[in-house]
Amino acid sequence: MYYTYVLACEDKLGKKKLYVGYCENLRNRLNEHLKKEIKTTKVFGKIVLVYYEACLNKTDAIKREKQLKTGFGRGYLKRRIENYLKDAVVVQR
Repeated sequence: MYYTYVLACEDKLGKKKLYVGYCENLRNRLNEHLKKEIKTTKVFGKIVLVYYEACLNKTDAIKREKQLKTGFGRGYLKRRIENYLKDAVVVQR
C-alpha cells in the first residue's frame, strides 16, 4: 500500500500549515517527521497526522499528492477536515 497523507503543522510563532506528502510506510514516515528527520517539516514544533488515503499503486498516491497540493485540493482538504480545523489543538509528540 502507498499513502497520501496530510499533517497539521504549527511553528513556534503559532503559524499553522497543512503539509501533504506520500509514502509507503505511513507509521515510519510519521515518526521521521516527529523526530525532525524531514527537512521540510523539521522547523515545526507541533505536528499531527490529520488525514490519509491509501492507494494500491505508487503512481496513484503521487498523483493524489499533487492533486491535494493544488488550490482545488487545498479547498477539498479544508472541507474534508473542517471540524478538525475548528476544534483541534495541534499537539506535540
